[in-house]
Amino acid sequence: MCTSLTTCEWKKVFYEKMEVAKPADSWELIIDPNLKPNELAPGWKQYLEQHASGRFHCTWCWHTWQSANVVILFHMYLDRTQRAGSVRMRVFKQLCYECGTARLDESSMLEENIENLVDNLITSLREQCYEEDGGQYRIHVASRPDSGPHRSEFCEACQEGIVHWKPSEKLLEEEATFSSASNSRAREGSGYNFFSLRWCLFWASLCLLVVYLQFSFRRSTFL
Repeated sequence: MCTSLTTCEWKKVFYEKMEVAKPADSWELIIDPNLKPNELAPGWKQYLEQHASGRFHCTWCWHTWQSANVVILFHMYLDRTQRAGSVRMRVFKQLCYECGTARLDESSMLEENIENLVDNLITSLREQCYEEDGGQYRIHVASRPDSGPHRSEFCEACQEGIVHWKPSEKLLEEEATFSSASNSRAREGSGYNFFSLRWCLFWASLCLLVVYLQFSFRRSTFL
C-alpha cells in the first residue's frame, strides 16, 4: 500500500525496472522509516545514496526548499533458493529552517530523479547480491546544486551521524578562483588608485582652493 504519491512512484519505477533487469526473480520494495545505517542482518547488503535531489514542503509554515543532499538508505537481501529478494528503503528527512519547528518533513522528487536513483540501486544490487558487473553509476543525480550550503543541524541524516555532504570539485575551483581574484583586487587597491575615495576628496579640496584663490584675487583687484 502506498502512503504518498512519491512512495507509489518509487514502487512503480522499481518494479518496472527490476522486471527488465531480473525477470526470473521476484523483488519487493518496502519503505522502512526506522532503517539504520550499518545495522544489517546476516546476508543483507547496504547501499547509501548521498546526494539525491528533492524538494521539501513544511506542513507547518508552508515553506518549501530544494536540497541536492537528500540521503537515501537501502538494505538489500536475495534468497537465491527462493529466487526472491527484498529491498528496504529509508529517505531521510529535513527540518524547516524558516519556522524552526521540530517536525521532520519528507521530500518529494521528480520522476526523472527517481528513475536515476533506482538505476543506481539496481547497479548496487547486481554487484552485491548477484556478484555481477552492475555497470556505471549515475553520478549526477541532482539536476543542479541547491542555492546554499548544506545545513547539517536541520538534516536528519547528519543528526544520525551520516557524514555525506562534501563540496564538489567544481565548487572548490570556483571558490579558489574567487579567492584569488579578491586577493588580486586587494593588492591593486593597496597601490595608487587615483579614483579612490581618498584621492577624490583630495582633488575636490584642491579645486575648491583654486576657486577660492581666484575669487580672492578678483576681489582684491576691484578694491
